[in-house]
Amino acid sequence: MRSFLDSFMEQFMAINDVVNELVWGWPLLILIVGTGLYLTVKTNFLSFAKFGYTMKQTFFKMFSKEQVGEGEVSAFEAVSTALAAAVGTGNIAGVGTAIAIGGPGAVFWMWLAALVGMATKYAEVVLSIEYREKTEDGRYVGGPMYYLDKGANKKWLAILFAVFGTTATFGIGNMVQSNSVADSLETTFNIEPWITGVVLAVAVGLVTLGGIKKIGKVTSYLVPFMAAVYIVGGMAIIILNIELVPAAFGIIFRNAFTGTAAVGGFVGSTFTMAIRFGIARGVFTNEAGLGSAPIAHAAATTDHPVRQGLWGIFEVFADTLVLCTITALVIVMTGAWDTGLDGAALTTVAFDEGMAFGGYIVTFGLVFFAFSTLLGWSYYGERCMEYLFGPKSIIFYRLLFIPLIVVGAVGGLRAIWALADTLNGLMAIPNLIGLLILSPVVVRLTKNYFGKDGIYQKEK
Repeated sequence: MRSFLDSFMEQFMAINDVVNELVWGWPLLILIVGTGLYLTVKTNFLSFAKFGYTMKQTFFKMFSKEQVGEGEVSAFEAVSTALAAAVGTGNIAGVGTAIAIGGPGAVFWMWLAALVGMATKYAEVVLSIEYREKTEDGRYVGGPMYYLDKGANKKWLAILFAVFGTTATFGIGNMVQSNSVADSLETTFNIEPWITGVVLAVAVGLVTLGGIKKIGKVTSYLVPFMAAVYIVGGMAIIILNIELVPAAFGIIFRNAFTGTAAVGGFVGSTFTMAIRFGIARGVFTNEAGLGSAPIAHAAATTDHPVRQGLWGIFEVFADTLVLCTITALVIVMTGAWDTGLDGAALTTVAFDEGMAFGGYIVTFGLVFFAFSTLLGWSYYGERCMEYLFGPKSIIFYRLLFIPLIVVGAVGGLRAIWALADTLNGLMAIPNLIGLLILSPVVVRLTKNYFGKDGIYQKEK
């Protein structure tokens, strides 16, 4: 029996590897970047042309208590939940993996994916507000399931997205995160993984049982705090080694178009590897196009879909162009990129090289970034489950999600991790199809907001 199960798992993993290679391969990456570029053009380069206005309406109103319109949580609490899910181990381990496989040039393509991804995330959030629904108990629910169903009239795509989203959340949004925290704390402080798992499970359970209001409240404090600590720590390393920054940028831009020769422990990478892994890890970190973030944004209190959509632009900017850039610069400028290390281990060595006790900043980041991701993705999974089976199914989802945090911490069910990575990518396909179909709606709402009689003109 055991040999049969081992054989089955081997075949299952082999099939999943093939599918994963296709899902995260060139077709999807081209679709993601192409959709972002198309939406950027269709919205008249809004994410660049109105960037100052976007920052004024988001970053500079981050802690404003002013609320206009209908919703369940404040605009910032909604984006905090979305950022909590997006700002995860990808910002630390994901960047390290992109550079370890694609070379320093991968960072350039990560930036490029983020620049066009701002329009993608903007469109996702706009549509999530436009097609959201109010439940009988007063909650606001939305996301790709609803705009694919109600807007694009493609219920089968909505069901596909919800199935992929529900399943993926157990791996990418759960076990991968708890395992990263457990590994980091065991290495740094010799804490047993099962202890980490139990503490995380209890903490996540206490927050998620309160629904989006409790999650939004916690993440609205947690996200700024954890981001600030990581940014200050990373910037301190960059400033202490400021003379290395020009050379780091030079390496990134030069290798973006030439590939990277083998050096030190680095095995070398081609031009195409730099593009592929830069874009793939960039999308993995900011989730633009995956369709996850709009699920959280749908609960926001706002008077117009575009106003909340601006938070989508801010989200990608903060996640990739700020946090991931800091990680990437430290890795490249300290020379750690050619050590042959990968993922979080590479980032830890780079931070240690840059500053005494720099590795503790990475450990802090992993712990809090992963915890916030657990909170955000638990909510995404609940909403996907609710769309498929109704509100009564939420309790069954929680009864499965919370114990799996402990399972992930002790390293179990790695096959599900690999499957979840594939399903995470599959989420993007129905979502991107929906964005392309509904792009005229995004354009119409954008013109309605920024037109001569729109809110933008009245606020000027």
